[in-house]
Amino acid sequence: MKLTPLAAHTPESVRAALAARGWDAQPAWFAATGMQALVVLLEEITETEREALVRWGAKAGADVLTGEGWALVGAPASRLAPLARPDRLPPGLERLAPELGRFLAGYADPPRRWTLGGGGGGGGGGALSLDHPVLIGIVNVTPDSFSDGGRFAMLDRAVAQAERLAADGCELLDVGGESTRPGAVPVPVEDEIGRVAPVIEQLVRRGLGPVSVDTRKAAVARAALAAGAAVVNDVSGLAFDPELARVVAEGGAGVIVMHMRGTPDTMDSLAVYRHVAADVAAELGAAVGRAEAGGVARERIVVDPGFGFAKTPEQNFRLLDELATVVALGYPVAVGPSRKRFLGAATGRPVEDRDRATAVACALAWERGARLFRVHDAALAREALQVAGATTSPVPTGVDRDREREAPSGWNGTSPN
Repeated sequence: MKLTPLAAHTPESVRAALAARGWDAQPAWFAATGMQALVVLLEEITETEREALVRWGAKAGADVLTGEGWALVGAPASRLAPLARPDRLPPGLERLAPELGRFLAGYADPPRRWTLGGGGGGGGGGALSLDHPVLIGIVNVTPDSFSDGGRFAMLDRAVAQAERLAADGCELLDVGGESTRPGAVPVPVEDEIGRVAPVIEQLVRRGLGPVSVDTRKAAVARAALAAGAAVVNDVSGLAFDPELARVVAEGGAGVIVMHMRGTPDTMDSLAVYRHVAADVAAELGAAVGRAEAGGVARERIVVDPGFGFAKTPEQNFRLLDELATVVALGYPVAVGPSRKRFLGAATGRPVEDRDRATAVACALAWERGARLFRVHDAALAREALQVAGATTSPVPTGVDRDREREAPSGWNGTSPN
C-alpha cells in the first residue's frame, strides 16, 4: 500500500487526484469541494437543537462542540449538506436548513460577476468578471489623504494618475474627495462634489471608466452618478447617510459596502470585538440588509471588511487570515489594505514604502476568497496577484453555474443519512 498525503487547504488537490484517475470535470469538482473541511458556528440555538446536533454529529462522524445557546460544527461539506435539505433533516433541526443551504450554495458556487451601473455620462459600466483579480485604482483628490494627500488634487494630475492606474491594469477607478484617515475632519458636501465631479466627468469622457466615487453622502453620490460614475463606494456601509441606499438603487449603480464603526474621528476607540472576523461579518450582513432594503439588487453589491477602520493591527491580521468568514456572506469581497498602518506595524516601513507589503496582503486575501483589490500602486499588486491567481484553478467550464442556489445535489451520494 502506498500512502500520499494531499494538500488539505484547497479542493484542487482532490480534484487533480480524481482527474488523474479518469473523473470528468464536474463530478471531480463537486466531489473535491464536498470533501473540503468546513467549520460553522451556530448561535441562538435551543437546548432541543443542541441535543439534536450532538446526536447527528455522533452518527455523521462530525465534530460538534457545544455550550449554552451555541454549537461549533466541523465536518466535510458533504457531511453538512443533508442538514440543508428539508427532506433529510434530523428532527429538531428544521431552523438550520435555509441558512446552511445558502452558505453551502455560495461556497460551492461563489459570485462570478459584479453588475455595475451604466454610468450616467456614458462611462461604461455593465459587469466585471470575477474569475481573476480585479484591481481598483485609488484616485484621491483630497489635500489631506493619509498616503498621497494633495498630490492629485489638481484636475490634470488626477487624470494623469488615473491614466497610469488604468495602464497598470486597474479595471475600476475610485475617486475620493474626503479623507477618511483616523481623526479626519468632515468635508462639506459642496466642497466634496466640487472635488470629485469634474474628475469623474473627465475620466468618463476619456474612456477610462468604469469609475467609482468614494463617498458616504447621498448628495455627493447623486452628483457623481450624474457625472458618469458607475459605482458608489461607501466606507460607512450605508450607515452614515440613510438616503444613500436609495440613491444607489435609483441610479442603478453598483455599491461597495465597507465595514467601519463610528466615524473617522471616533473609530479607533471602537476597535473592541469578541471575535473580529465573526463580528465584522455580522455587521456587514446588516449593511447588506440596508442596501437591499433600499432597493439595491444583490448582484450589484460588494462587501469590504474595512482593513484599518476601527481595528487594531492585530485585529487586521486576524481578519485577513479569517477572511473566509466574510466571503461566506455570499457577496463578492473587495479589500483595501493599501499602505495601511497595520502593514507598517509588521514591516516597520513608512507609509510611502508599503506597496510591497500591500501586494503580499492582496495575494493572501485572494487565496482566502477576495476578488477585488483597492490599491495605490497597481503594478506591484498586479504581479503579486498574477502569481497568487496562477495557483487557483477556476471552476471547470463543465460545471453548471446557473443551477438553483441550494445545497449542491452532487454531494448527496457521499453524505450520510
